Amino acid sequence: MPAVEGPLVVGVDTSTQSTKALVVDTATGQVVASGQAPHTVSSGAGRESDPRQWWEALCEALHQCGDAAREAAAVSIGGQQHGLVTLDAQGDPVRPALLWNDVRSAPQARRLIEELGGSRTWAERTGSVPSASFTVTKWAWLAEHEPEAVRAVKAVRLPHDYLTGRLTGEGTTDRGDASGTGWWASGTEAYDEDILARVGLDPALLPRVVRPGEVAGTVRDGHGLPFSKGTLVAAGTGDNAAAALGLGLRPGVPVMSLGTSGTVYAVSQRRPADPTGTVAGFADARGDWLPLACTLNCTLAVDRVAALLGLDREAVEPDTGITLLPYLDGERTPNLPHSSGLLYGLRHDTTAGQLLQAAYDGAVHSLLGALDLVLDADADPSVPLLLIGGGARGTAWQQTVRRLSGRPVQIPEARELVALGAAAQAAGLLTGEDAAAVARRWDTAAGPVLDAVQRDEATLARITGVLSDAAPLLGRTAETR
Repeated sequence: MPAVEGPLVVGVDTSTQSTKALVVDTATGQVVASGQAPHTVSSGAGRESDPRQWWEALCEALHQCGDAAREAAAVSIGGQQHGLVTLDAQGDPVRPALLWNDVRSAPQARRLIEELGGSRTWAERTGSVPSASFTVTKWAWLAEHEPEAVRAVKAVRLPHDYLTGRLTGEGTTDRGDASGTGWWASGTEAYDEDILARVGLDPALLPRVVRPGEVAGTVRDGHGLPFSKGTLVAAGTGDNAAAALGLGLRPGVPVMSLGTSGTVYAVSQRRPADPTGTVAGFADARGDWLPLACTLNCTLAVDRVAALLGLDREAVEPDTGITLLPYLDGERTPNLPHSSGLLYGLRHDTTAGQLLQAAYDGAVHSLLGALDLVLDADADPSVPLLLIGGGARGTAWQQTVRRLSGRPVQIPEARELVALGAAAQAAGLLTGEDAAAVARRWDTAAGPVLDAVQRDEATLARITGVLSDAAPLLGRTAETR
């Protein structure tokens, strides 16, 4: 293990596909050990995972960290948002977790919006208009389709809550992840009992919301992990709020995250409430807000197009008027949960490389369309757009974002920002610092800046036009096709 200056902490990222753990030196931000283990996810409209796999993956990832994990003084879990974890009286999963990208609850989302008085009412009360991604719609789907499972439920958790609870034996969450459920009111920062009653969910089944900087608990005996009994456990948070911590994000700085899903977000001191539903009015993990827009189709969808074409993901060629909307899993932004991919403009001289570039353009167009809504009106447009996630290392992604945004683009050198943000949260328990300030001290956002180029307005307008014309087709449900 490398020499360290300060106490060690562990930051965890339990994502859709895997769990990663970092052991970090609190004094310097140096990653002294790491580990990773995969999960399995079902395919099709129903995306589910067994939460016990997350625990097994956490155990494996921490054991890969070796002696460094045993010396950790605090730990925090960052995790995929929105997932519905249902537990029985013994704390075991009643059924596999419904993940954020499970779109089966789209009808329940539409019904709930209508029953509560429309999109504006939802935005004013919870900060967001629920889509099929939100936990409240998943619970409504479960109650309708699997009532026997619902009757067996004695606790409802989010993915990061589940792992935190197995560490501490306590039922806790944080404001950042709670704000993505659809049953947490952003105005009062408390569970909305009227919404819970509408979906038949007893508030006693929900976890306690831990305040920023508060200790969620300590590691209990019998966990099978390389932690000492009494090791501090932070509140943890959702993956986007954790990444914002990992960047030490200040208000007004835009972020685009390119992963399985794509997101754009920024920290704001103003509580968001977008009645169109494009922007989710999430809380951050510190006490501010994290307005965010998310797409379901990002790197995974573009890689699938590349595979279908038999190309390397970097083998793009300049576009010549083709539009490809890569909505392979339905889409959340725009809100088209039943849509599929759409190709327009194909000609005899179209090349495979041009088709691939069109897939990149379609994915980035969805994210940039929401960026102006995410940022406060007085945000400085010359501030570089921070590009993170797995796709941020790809040249084709970098150049597409640069060309379509017209902004300077900065690529932080630090990797695993969700786990780093969780580590900063854990470090704050030991030092008394704000977690974002810890990350700024670690200089996690440092990285090369690509200068701004002229924005490709013609491509953006063409994609917008095709999307508008095709909206009736893309909005059809499977039953009407």
